[in-house]
Amino acid sequence: MIIDSNQLLERFLRYVRIDTEACEGSGTYPSSPGQLVLGKMLCEELKALGLGDAKQSSHGIVTATIPSNLKQATPTIAFLAHMDTSPETSGKNVQPIVHHNYPGGDIILPGDSTKVLSGEDPELKALVGKTIITTDGTTLLGSDNKSGVAVIMQMASTIVHNPQVPHGPIKICFTCDEEIGHGTDHIDLKELNALVGYTLDGGKEGEIEAETFSADKATVTITGVNIHPSIGKGKMVNAVRLAGKFIDRLPQRLLSPETTEGREGFIHPYKISGSVWQVTIEILLRDFITERLMDEAEILRQIARQIVFEYPQAKIDVKVDYQYRNMADGLKKEPRAVALAVKAMEKIGIKPHIGSIRGGTDGSQLTTKGLPTPNLFTAEHYIHSPKEWTCLEEMESACKTLVELVQLWGQEKA
Repeated sequence: MIIDSNQLLERFLRYVRIDTEACEGSGTYPSSPGQLVLGKMLCEELKALGLGDAKQSSHGIVTATIPSNLKQATPTIAFLAHMDTSPETSGKNVQPIVHHNYPGGDIILPGDSTKVLSGEDPELKALVGKTIITTDGTTLLGSDNKSGVAVIMQMASTIVHNPQVPHGPIKICFTCDEEIGHGTDHIDLKELNALVGYTLDGGKEGEIEAETFSADKATVTITGVNIHPSIGKGKMVNAVRLAGKFIDRLPQRLLSPETTEGREGFIHPYKISGSVWQVTIEILLRDFITERLMDEAEILRQIARQIVFEYPQAKIDVKVDYQYRNMADGLKKEPRAVALAVKAMEKIGIKPHIGSIRGGTDGSQLTTKGLPTPNLFTAEHYIHSPKEWTCLEEMESACKTLVELVQLWGQEKA
């Protein structure tokens, strides 16, 4: 199947120029108005393709259906991507630069010459001769996840304009605020009504991510005794100092992001606020083996007990909240989700690589909620950074994978 790469590139460049940066603490959903702007554009484009049920919900989520062109009943599958970009780097006034026939070597970004893409980066070095798209160095690119948005839209266009391609019902879903942990908050799985889903939110060509961390969040609240420092002797219990002691007693050579890799979990204090009277520490608990989260939480409680023993006037509360679970557990219920993705890539000459994510995706949440949803590659590289880049040919391969995948699912029984 021939993919219109020029049209794919044009879509991507159009989408990344819309500022959809997510905004933590905004109090609205979606958290930024640009997500509604992009969603409206995508909804109109889907309607222009003839998908009459295309709509944008009150929460900004865009959905549409490509009806089956088969006589027999086959499973409904869904493709999902998120419209927001990371708040870690500005997404305003993105100026994408297209480097046709990349010759190799370093790429100096013109908006900030201190930002250089190293020609020795293995992922970049492997793409000599391809079309590389970068930022100008002053913003992120937004390939995470507008590469996925563009790939899904181009897949839809390809399927609609090639009715000879056999396929069952296909659901399209574009979500908001994934980057701040709210991507699946307002997805109606009953309305989506799919057997499996695929998030298009991955890296280099051939990646299939079928396992994630399991995740909890701990909130440690340390309450001390405040009094004017001039008369504090023997009376003050400084919660700020106790917070320092608490963090210092966390595992450092093990179970920290700085010292772990692969399938190793960690305890990650990432936010602290407060005063002499009370301090709050927010801590991420992560492990591929879900049961180990309880062990990590117990480490926090043991530290709390030790400090309270030393400072009996203090109070330390450790509250643990559920976040998401390893998608591998849910994918076992529908093994075809990964198996057919592997087969689709092999059919178009791509070597698939099944890997694990040291993090989570919308697919983690969706799988936990009952929709098995692995993550597929879309050429996202150096994400959340002014040095973010993507490759047109890898996006084209992702689109070809989806076209092949819908045909394989069209051969399955509902």
